[in-house]
Amino acid sequence: MGKKAVQFGGGNIGRGFIAEFLHEARYEVVFIDVMDNVISALDNSQSYEITEVSEEGETKKTITNYRAINSKTHEDAVVKEVATADVVTCAVGPNILKFIAPVIAKGIDARTSPKPVAVIACENAINATDTLHGFIKDNTDPERVKSLSDRAQFANAAIDRIVPNQPPDNGLNVRIEKFYEWVVEKGPFGRIGHPDINAIHWVDNLEPYIERKLFTVNTGHATAAYYGYASGKKMIADALADEYIRTTVREVLGETARLIIAKHGISEVEQTNYVDAIIKRISNPYLEDSIERVGRAPMRKVSRKERFIGPASQLAERGEKFDALLGAFEKALSFQNVPGDDESVELAKILKESSAADATNKLTGLEKDHPLYNPVLKVVEKIQQESK
Repeated sequence: MGKKAVQFGGGNIGRGFIAEFLHEARYEVVFIDVMDNVISALDNSQSYEITEVSEEGETKKTITNYRAINSKTHEDAVVKEVATADVVTCAVGPNILKFIAPVIAKGIDARTSPKPVAVIACENAINATDTLHGFIKDNTDPERVKSLSDRAQFANAAIDRIVPNQPPDNGLNVRIEKFYEWVVEKGPFGRIGHPDINAIHWVDNLEPYIERKLFTVNTGHATAAYYGYASGKKMIADALADEYIRTTVREVLGETARLIIAKHGISEVEQTNYVDAIIKRISNPYLEDSIERVGRAPMRKVSRKERFIGPASQLAERGEKFDALLGAFEKALSFQNVPGDDESVELAKILKESSAADATNKLTGLEKDHPLYNPVLKVVEKIQQESK
C-alpha cells in the first residue's frame, strides 16, 4: 500500500505548494475542502499544472495521483482518510484551524495503525501546528487525550513561497514562485522518525526560521504593499521600483535584522544577504503580484505577534529603535474598505467607532504598560484624526 497524505485546503497554496512536494515524495494526496467548485474541479480532472516562475523563466510540472472530498457533505469519509493517512497537512488560513480540528480529531481518534500520523500545519502564522493541536485536544475525549501522542505527532512548520494572483480562467493550474522554503521541526517525531519528504528542511529549533521568515519576507512584503497602496501603485514590483518605497522597505528590514541578529545569533553578513535576496524576490515583475493581494487581511497583519507589532514590541523591550516599523504599521492602518477584503472593512469600522485606546487594544493586543503601547496609541490617534 502506498503512502497517503491528507491535505486540508484545495486552494493555491494547498495545490501549488504543499501538494507539489507531497506528489514528488510519492504520496497520494487527498484534498479536503468545503468549496463545491474546488472539489468538483479536482474530481473531474486527473491532473493539473504548476508553473514555477523565476527571473530565469518558467518551469512546468504536472501533478497527478490525487482525490478530493467535501468535508461539509462527506465528513465520515474524511474521518476514514485521516484514520489511515501517513501525513496530515493544511493550508486553510490560521482563522480556519478551529473549524477543521473536529474532523481531524475524529480521524485521529479512529486510528488503529501502530504508527502515529504526522500532523503539520502549513500556515503563515507562528506555531500554527500548536494551535491546531490545541483545538484537536479540545475536540477529543479527555481520557483519550492522554494517549493522543500514540496516534498523532504534531510538528510546527515555517513556509515561504509567493503565490501571486492567478491568471483568469486558470482553473486548477497554479502559477507560483520557483523559490520555496519549507522548514519543519523534527523533535516531535522522536525515535519513530519524520516523514520522507525531500522538500522539507528538518531542524531541531524552528523559532529562528519562523521569526526570520516572518519578520523579513512577510514584513518586507507587507511594507511594500501598504506604502504602495498609499502611493496608488497596483503591483508590488511597481512599488519596489519607487526609490522612496524601496528605501523604506530596507529601513524596516534593517530594524528587524537587528532583532534577528541579536536574538538568534545569525551573523550580520548572513542576514544582510537574506534581506537582499528577499527584496530581489518580491521585486520580481514576472510574479505579477498585486498590492491588494499582499495587503489583504490587514487586521491579522497588525496583530500582536505578526509582522509589524511582533518585531517592534521586541525591539521596544530591548530599548532599540522601531521607527520604520511604526511607519509601516501606520500605512497598514490606512488599508481600509478595500473591495473584496472584509478585514479592511472591519478595520475601518473599528477605527471609526472605537476610542483610540480600544482600537489599539482590539487591533494589536498590546498591554498598556508595554513600551510600544504609547507610540502605537499615538499612531492610532493620528489615523483617526485624519479620517474625520
